[in-house]
Amino acid sequence: MNKKTLAHLALAFANLFFAINLSAVKHLTNNELVKPFGLNVVRVAVSLALFWILFLFKPGNVKIEKKDWLRLILCAITGIAINQLFFLKGLSLTYPIHAALLLLITPILIVFIAAWILKERIGLFKILGLALGIAGALVLILAKEVAGNADNIFFGDVLIIINAVSYTIYFVMVKPLMIKYDPVIILRWVFTAGFLLVLPFGWTEFIEIPWVQYNSIDIISMILIVFTGTFLAYLFNLYGIKSLGASVAGFYIYTQPVFAALIAMLFLHEQLTTNKILAALLIFSGVYLSNKQTKNA
Repeated sequence: MNKKTLAHLALAFANLFFAINLSAVKHLTNNELVKPFGLNVVRVAVSLALFWILFLFKPGNVKIEKKDWLRLILCAITGIAINQLFFLKGLSLTYPIHAALLLLITPILIVFIAAWILKERIGLFKILGLALGIAGALVLILAKEVAGNADNIFFGDVLIIINAVSYTIYFVMVKPLMIKYDPVIILRWVFTAGFLLVLPFGWTEFIEIPWVQYNSIDIISMILIVFTGTFLAYLFNLYGIKSLGASVAGFYIYTQPVFAALIAMLFLHEQLTTNKILAALLIFSGVYLSNKQTKNA
């Protein structure tokens, strides 16, 4: 199997892992087997340990220039602390399908924040794309759904959007570091700083995790969240971006809501309502239009 095929498979599995992660988190939080911030400590801590174990097999040059440390810490704040804390808390309150669809606004936000930082002109397609993306998000947030397990859909959806904004800022800020240094080294330090940031918020919930109550399904769910949904997903995504480029990797994010919807309907018995389908069409159209002009340019 050639490298190009492996890279495509890596991206497909990375997004499948992300989608499985949504339902696995809901399973544990719905059954009160872990609280969101406590789960975040487990997720970041185990991934951090695995990244440092990976260092033993691929040491490389770990020296970071002094001028880059501030940017790296800001990446940890936006990409790990705010991103993960708001994501897991929001997901615990809303539906996995909602979360998967709302995360699709990230490519739209990347276009606008990158344009703002790089002083690019914002054209009609971008503005229309943003409007459609916002419209899709509003359809989800304002829909009055009663089926399924969601304690506070509105608040959960808002937290997922804040998470998407934070991840967008991280994505734009981390790109120069990924170009300058080995990406695995940057992820290692971002997770290190991120762990120190999330620990104070999640320590109390972490020590309250009732590990003795976990059955085989619960343990598998935790492994899926921590190992495949975080560590492997980050690595596979990174491999795909390096081999095929960001634009191809970005295409695969559109598979997440499909995977998430199928998994949530099969295992969590969620319903694919008209509101969700309408929101998906609006958000997909918004992503397409907001990136169309960028590609032509």
